[in-house]
Amino acid sequence: MRLEQLENQNPNVYNKTTDRLITAEEENDDVVDEFDSREIFDLIRNITDPEHPLTLEQLHVVQESLIQVDNANNSIFVNFTPTIPHCSMATLIGLSIRVKLLRCLPARFKVRVEVTKGTHNAENSVNKQLADKERVAAALENPHLIQVINQCISNRKRG
Repeated sequence: MRLEQLENQNPNVYNKTTDRLITAEEENDDVVDEFDSREIFDLIRNITDPEHPLTLEQLHVVQESLIQVDNANNSIFVNFTPTIPHCSMATLIGLSIRVKLLRCLPARFKVRVEVTKGTHNAENSVNKQLADKERVAAALENPHLIQVINQCISNRKRG
């Protein structure tokens, strides 16, 4: 999805985190391996921004420190930080994060995605939309919207 006029024409771009080293214990099927914030971060870090050919990690929209995992209660909470306070793509970015996690994680997890407090002019409205299961379901029935989300969460480079 490319817009004629970008909201943030020159976003700050940050270095990517080094890849996580996989230990022998993590590959051992006999060892219980709980989910952690780094594992969730690795799932969402390569989602691309709807406006730029950059990842959410490169734009610091998602950061490992803003992810909470509670394995005992089967819940995952992700805060994301839009690059500008008036980002019109915040809901789309939140939906992309939510869809990616719902597709990748076991069904036992409740996933909550919210804008980081104080980082968006309409954070309450965006958070309300992202928390409303009926609104999310309706949005994901929109063929154009799901196509854009699929482009954002695919690992292919976009043109």
